[in-house]
Amino acid sequence: MPDAAAWRAKFATIVPSTNTVVEHDYNDIRPAGITFHAGRMHIADGSLGSDDDFEALLEQIRASLGVAIRDVLTCEPDYMVMGMSAETFWGGTAGNERFERRVREATGLDVTTGATACREALRRFGAERIAVISPYQPIADENVTRFFEESGFRVHAFKGLRCPSATAIAHVSERELVDVLRELDDPRVDAIVQVGTNLSMVRLADEAERWLGKRVLAINAATMWHALRANGYDDSFRRFGSLLREF
Repeated sequence: MPDAAAWRAKFATIVPSTNTVVEHDYNDIRPAGITFHAGRMHIADGSLGSDDDFEALLEQIRASLGVAIRDVLTCEPDYMVMGMSAETFWGGTAGNERFERRVREATGLDVTTGATACREALRRFGAERIAVISPYQPIADENVTRFFEESGFRVHAFKGLRCPSATAIAHVSERELVDVLRELDDPRVDAIVQVGTNLSMVRLADEAERWLGKRVLAINAATMWHALRANGYDDSFRRFGSLLREF
């Protein structure tokens, strides 16, 4: 139900409690008349030092998702946006479909997930071969690769940053990411995709498209784009990448 600030729509945004980037990115883009309202999933232990740690983090997300959804529904949102990505890639395309179905059944609302948003953006780009940046551990990178390859893309290169904790993902600097982008650049790659919503890359992706001469997709830009287009809004924005500017 629109209100004085959200005269177009209210988007519920589900994020882990360790995440400090999603809300910043969405509010930085700021579509007129659309507001973002966070349901934060409590993460008691954000350790990500190993595959086992990563799976333990996902168990915390699964246990707290229902409460975060329950809480954010009290603001009567119009649409759900998942500001967390690993769980949406888990189990490939079938796993993403199960996750989306769970959210729709719990909320009665349509939903944007990071996995779906990235897939649809890459299709709009006409990309076939991609390179991927993630802050994750190998077990998560395997699931991200599986999702993209089941979606019809060839994952030519992958760089996992192996961040030691969920909060440490937000500590990765643009300087570090510039080096990674240059490492992944290859004439055989049509687009570079960044996953991990706590990794701040929306503005850098926009700049990198100019000096790499190819599409660079930041996941927070992708989910914003997908949520807007799914609701019939055609807003375009400068400074946040070609997806939000041209498509």
